[in-house]
Amino acid sequence: MLVAVGACYLDTILTTPYYPGEDEKLRATNVTRRRGGNCPNTLEVLQQLTFHESTERGLPLTLITILPAKSSMATQKIRSSFGSRVNLDHCIYREGLEEPASCYIIKSQSTGSRTIVNYNNLLEITLEEFTGAAEKLGSEATWFHFEGRTPEMTLQFILYLRKQFPAIQVSVEIEKPGRPGLQELAEEADVVFYSKTWAQDLGYHTAEECLREQSKRIHNASLLCCTWGQDGASALQPRTGDFEHVAAYTTENFKVVDPIGAGDTFIAGMLYALNCKEKDWDLSKKLAFANRIAGLKVSQEGFASLDRALASFV
Repeated sequence: MLVAVGACYLDTILTTPYYPGEDEKLRATNVTRRRGGNCPNTLEVLQQLTFHESTERGLPLTLITILPAKSSMATQKIRSSFGSRVNLDHCIYREGLEEPASCYIIKSQSTGSRTIVNYNNLLEITLEEFTGAAEKLGSEATWFHFEGRTPEMTLQFILYLRKQFPAIQVSVEIEKPGRPGLQELAEEADVVFYSKTWAQDLGYHTAEECLREQSKRIHNASLLCCTWGQDGASALQPRTGDFEHVAAYTTENFKVVDPIGAGDTFIAGMLYALNCKEKDWDLSKKLAFANRIAGLKVSQEGFASLDRALASFV
């Protein structure tokens, strides 16, 4: 079982011709509302990919997140947005609150970039709440993936897992620049996913530079990954020094349509490869697949039918 721990949002996405200036009035060309959040997005893709696995090799999926009151319209909408392959029985509810964590995104057609404003009045998960959920899952869980929110608290979650369930694999996403404690999270994980923005904030100029320098500080991890936008993605196995790089996925007439969630999709592709194709694919193939499915995501709105990446992948 793979368990993802992170925030769940309801997204409102406005597509505009360009990004408006301060105090400017601008008409949007499209509006989309959907469930978002890094871990929910990753599970959205994983549930498609694992659908193709046999019963014996299937990968059960669980989300641990904070939601408003169990009876609220927002919670009901979020729960109904997932397929039957994602278990939400271990979510934590903030009774008395009706508003979910919300994300308002302005997507510029002229540049393909997006600007994000978040709202979240839900108290973050506590150590007691997390350990309670983890104990109920027990030895059924084989992998925990963390978004990298509240690093100090997340570090306590990981240390708890190391003590109580030492066989569990742990992955973390190191994404937001300037967030204290992310380096310490990376040093405790088995698999680390670095973002380009975080790496650049530390002065790294390429994904390879980031991974090789980080490998000097990482003692537990078996795999480090870093995406670099138009320059593709890279992966490094610190214990062996094996390094792989793939160019950004593209096809004839490729067009950037919706980059929102591309990083979450890459992580889904790699987690699928690590959990379901561990012995079948080498590192190069695992990285190529994660890169391919992330590229497909960028070329379309939303996350529907991304499992088609498997059909053409040899």
